[in-house]
Amino acid sequence: MSKVFFTNGNIIDIVNEKIFKGSVIVEDGVICAVGEDLECPEGAEVVDFGGNFVSPGLFNCHTHVLMSGEANPDYADSDAVLTIKALDNCRKHLNTGVTFIRDVGGMNYIDIDIRNAAVKGMIDAPEMVVSGRNLCMTGGHGWTMGRECDGPDECRKAAREQLRAGADWVKIMATGGVMTKGVEPGSPQLTEEEMRAAIEEAHKVGKKTATHAQGLNGIKNALRAGIDSIEHGFYLDDWCYDWMKEHNVFFVPTLAAMYWIKVNGVAAGIPDWAVKKVEGAFEAHKASFLGAYKAGVKIALGTDAGTPFNPHDKTAYEMILMVEDGMAPWDAVKTGTVNAAELCGVLEDHGTIEVGKKANFTVYGGDPIADIHNVMDCRMTVIGGKVKFCK
Repeated sequence: MSKVFFTNGNIIDIVNEKIFKGSVIVEDGVICAVGEDLECPEGAEVVDFGGNFVSPGLFNCHTHVLMSGEANPDYADSDAVLTIKALDNCRKHLNTGVTFIRDVGGMNYIDIDIRNAAVKGMIDAPEMVVSGRNLCMTGGHGWTMGRECDGPDECRKAAREQLRAGADWVKIMATGGVMTKGVEPGSPQLTEEEMRAAIEEAHKVGKKTATHAQGLNGIKNALRAGIDSIEHGFYLDDWCYDWMKEHNVFFVPTLAAMYWIKVNGVAAGIPDWAVKKVEGAFEAHKASFLGAYKAGVKIALGTDAGTPFNPHDKTAYEMILMVEDGMAPWDAVKTGTVNAAELCGVLEDHGTIEVGKKANFTVYGGDPIADIHNVMDCRMTVIGGKVKFCK
């Protein structure tokens, strides 16, 4: 039995919204004690937090680990290059405090292979759940890397294909999007009936579903079809908020995806048609996020990492954007910890620093509640009681 005594930390208690000076005792990767006056067990390895601030491990619930933030991706990389990129991106997540990711759109099922390798300990990577290829209509958003399908029967089969390949989630495209030329974010794509068929297949085997959904009509189609999480959500209204609360549907706003495109723009090589879409929806997106927050919709942190200038080493910046747009710092930190763990179906053993939970920690150099910008100063990443990064 391996024991580790993590000491000299300012422990961020997500449940009670307080921070206390204390230690954590870990046995075989699981927290067995948390407190202010703990003694080091005999024979335990000692890890000093250095007086830094210890959060439950950070989640990113919307990544594309095979993509690396190119200004105008052409999706022409070989499987070998995609794999190399994915391994590098996994390391970037670890080095910035991310202990768990939900990848929502891979290519050639490489994301599933990466997950399997991580589970076997063959590679260093965050824990993860993956979705295989996204489901989209012919020529719809994401068609260059997705599984095109038309009609309920084809969508049902496409979902079954992802599940057979080993997907944990099924990702469905309800609307157009920013980074596919010739489609519009506000335009519905797969229909309610088509999405319902795919969602039913996932739910039959206990899996969840997420949807790229930006325009209002497409969002409502997905909600009525039984979706489990709305990604992006540029144009939400009160009906959406009420439905999402009643049916426990999460919102993953991915504010960073829009932000980095807007900040970098055409001058950085992003296509003008993509920049124009962002400029047209930017304020509405922020308003939808704030509306959902005020209405009490469950919000989880995701960045859409891999989209233009949206790297895999800036997950925590999403919390800064959330606070700038009106969210309280405690609630922002919760989106990337306890809320995200609930969305990913792992709240039983992730998301908080409590006895019985897995010893996943993100250690910040400063207090993120006093100043949310401190989330960009990761000093240590711990997964299962093992230090994966130390600055």
